Amino acid sequence: MPSRSGSRRRSNDSGTPHIDKLDYHPGGRLLQPHHHDANHTATSSGHQSPSYAGSFFEEIAEGIATQQRQRVSKEVLRYVAFAWAIINCLGAGSITAYSLYAPLFQKRLHYTQLQVNGVSITAELAMYLPVPLWGMLCDRLGPGIPSLVAGIFFGVGYILAAFAYASGGGDGDGAWPYWIMVVAFIPIGFGTSCMYLSAVTTCAKNFGRGKYKGLALALPIACFGLSGMWESQIGSNLLYERRPDGGKGDVDVYRFFLFLGCLLLGTGVVGFFALRIVGEEELIDEAVEELEQSGLLADSSFFQPQRSQPTGYGTVATGDRRLSVEEVHDLHQKASEHKAWLAEQERKKTWLLNEETRLFLGDHTMWWLAAGFSFVTGPGEAFINNLGTIIGTLYPPPTSSSSGWETASDVDVGAGMTTAATHVSIVAITSTLARILTGTLTDLLAPTSSPHQHRRGPGSLANSTASLLEQPSDLQHPPTSTSGRLEVSRLTFLITFTLLMSAGQLLLATGVLQGRGGLFWLVSASIGAGYGAAFSLVPIIISVVWGVENFGTNWGIVATVPAARATIWGLVYGGAYQWAANRRVTGSAFGLGALGMTSGDGGKHRAEDVLCYGAMCYAPTFWAMAASVWVACGLWLWAWRGPGGWYRRGILV
Repeated sequence: MPSRSGSRRRSNDSGTPHIDKLDYHPGGRLLQPHHHDANHTATSSGHQSPSYAGSFFEEIAEGIATQQRQRVSKEVLRYVAFAWAIINCLGAGSITAYSLYAPLFQKRLHYTQLQVNGVSITAELAMYLPVPLWGMLCDRLGPGIPSLVAGIFFGVGYILAAFAYASGGGDGDGAWPYWIMVVAFIPIGFGTSCMYLSAVTTCAKNFGRGKYKGLALALPIACFGLSGMWESQIGSNLLYERRPDGGKGDVDVYRFFLFLGCLLLGTGVVGFFALRIVGEEELIDEAVEELEQSGLLADSSFFQPQRSQPTGYGTVATGDRRLSVEEVHDLHQKASEHKAWLAEQERKKTWLLNEETRLFLGDHTMWWLAAGFSFVTGPGEAFINNLGTIIGTLYPPPTSSSSGWETASDVDVGAGMTTAATHVSIVAITSTLARILTGTLTDLLAPTSSPHQHRRGPGSLANSTASLLEQPSDLQHPPTSTSGRLEVSRLTFLITFTLLMSAGQLLLATGVLQGRGGLFWLVSASIGAGYGAAFSLVPIIISVVWGVENFGTNWGIVATVPAARATIWGLVYGGAYQWAANRRVTGSAFGLGALGMTSGDGGKHRAEDVLCYGAMCYAPTFWAMAASVWVACGLWLWAWRGPGGWYRRGILV
């Protein structure tokens, strides 16, 4: 190989500059030519002006490096948002720990069962009813603002509830009225759904088009169910009251509420900065293009007006000279075009989201899916909120009038009575495992679907092209997957776990667990698994069938539907419980509700006693709950396989 000096001599001998590949040094400037004048040595050691070729390739290299940095930055932002979405959900489900302190509302504040359920029903209505609003905020303004709003709601609600509880309740001096506690749980309900939706929307839009969209959605949803477990454990094991003998007593509700308020306020504030949607512009552009070709928008006004697009965004290399009038005018024009482009992007996004909402609401299968979801989650909510009082009905009342119901939990726990905190944790764990399991298994086993399958109308380009490749006899049959692997629909998983949930309800309805509180974990585990699977699979199905561009609004609409059912079932359980308690107090021996009154102190209970014992307190309610769950399975089957269902339309779920 010729030496560098030889290369330079040939260049000089020919009289024309020659650039050898060895002249480039890593870290230096690209393609530097050698000068051949008398000052060659001085020039080599001093400043060298770059060639045009060197500048060109140098800009290409810098552009590639910039793109790589941007890609890395986007991925970092995407996973930071995912991590904080997990943290948001780990705190947002604090309302699921309601059973931990609900019995204390009866014992310390002297609320009736209907009043206790009134607080939880108020929180549920506040949690479900504004969900479409939170979804719209997430879709249109991003998830950061809803996270901040949720944190403020939690802080206000829990701090107000803490002081309402500390006042003592009841009719004592200085006690705050019952309605203040009800009002305090309204912002708690708002914050629950708002923080949850901001986190889930972040994950759906950042990962919903990837291979593991089920797991990406299942993890934050699972953490939402897990939040009640760890928060109840913190309350019962760290923030507890001391008994006179120095032992561990009930949860200190005042300190527990203050802890939740401060924790969730801080979580929401950090979420304002951490939760971001990455690549949303490309998502919107692709969806608009697909809708334009779908055949569903024949008369859409969006495509009628002539739109001006920016022509380019170059930079003017001015060096040290001043800009001319024409150049200043050109820069102003480019800025104006860029502003118009941003406005057009915003208009495009708003139009797309409105159009997606219209298509979603006009799809009758959505209503079957939502109705089934409400028939499952309503009984699940009622069970979780009343878990503590259900456990109390499984054990006979204390036989000593000195102990009474006021300290029944302390006496019976020592005798082996199971606790509400234990079963809140069991519900949370099984719910979490079911969400992760269903999200993972459906990623692996569910049929692979097109991301735009819901936008393919009869006149779409995709359907027209596909019809050319099919025989006329094939057009009467729904398309089937040809991947060759085992495929199990997400609806199959959903119905299986829902039937498991009804099995736990039947255990209670038959009364076989009366006096056998040690087996109550069978009920908590089965209901927790079914409840968790429903909350995992229904939003995944929504993202698969109707896409992720408008996921926050779509999921918000479906999540609103259970509000009425949760309210109804809470009232049904509270009414049945109170009816059985009243019959016990009046001395009726009807049914199992009076079995606990065979003890000698039965006549010493006050008429205002609000506690109940026996299967009659809960059995009728859980027979009805099991039937409700069976109805939900039928509705989902109809949405899947019925006339106009997903299967007949070629939509793979």
